[in-house]
Amino acid sequence: MSKIYDILLAGGFVMFPLLVLSVVTFGCAVERCWFWFKLIIQEKQIVQEVLSAARVDLEKAEAIASRSQGLAIGRFLLAPLRLRKSSPEIFHLAIKAASDKECIDMYKGDKVLESVMAIAPLLGILGTSAGLTTTFQQLRSGQVNSLNVSAVASGIAQALIASVTGMSVAILALVFLRIFIIVRSRQIDYFSQVGSELELIYLQFWHESSTADVSIQEVSQKPNLEQTESN
Repeated sequence: MSKIYDILLAGGFVMFPLLVLSVVTFGCAVERCWFWFKLIIQEKQIVQEVLSAARVDLEKAEAIASRSQGLAIGRFLLAPLRLRKSSPEIFHLAIKAASDKECIDMYKGDKVLESVMAIAPLLGILGTSAGLTTTFQQLRSGQVNSLNVSAVASGIAQALIASVTGMSVAILALVFLRIFIIVRSRQIDYFSQVGSELELIYLQFWHESSTADVSIQEVSQKPNLEQTESN
């Protein structure tokens, strides 16, 4: 622990902002990893249960999705299932609106990591400039000779440590960001696939049957109307 503290002191004043940025990066990464871990582990089972139930009973499918509102996939499936006797257009719009809403939550944390990627290298360059400036000032003042090079070494060490730390924090943020982008892209495709399957189930098992019932009622009422007109 004391060694880490010595490195922070050797790197100069920029090391403490870089330490804060590294903590922010790890905190954001842990939160996003937990979000994706819960979603990916449980979503396939939830989707299978909801789609299977939707072929038989929409209210049962709604209940299953309602129990999973803590996950993005549960909220996504629940939005269209809450509707009652909706048209295909409204059902499709509900799926699209729910998908857009959940995608916004999936982008959470990107701006933080992008900010770290932009700020950390600049702080590293600032620390490098400060270390080199200190070294040149000592050389010009004549405080350094062949027997006393510790002042020069400390200035160069400050420059190198600050530069390496800044680039390391930025690279770490970049790695996390790229991983989350890849996972999010796959999840968006998966949500689109699930939404299409749910929409097809609704059209095949519910909308067409309700349309057929309405047609049968119209046909059954037509003879009565003709009889009334004849009378």
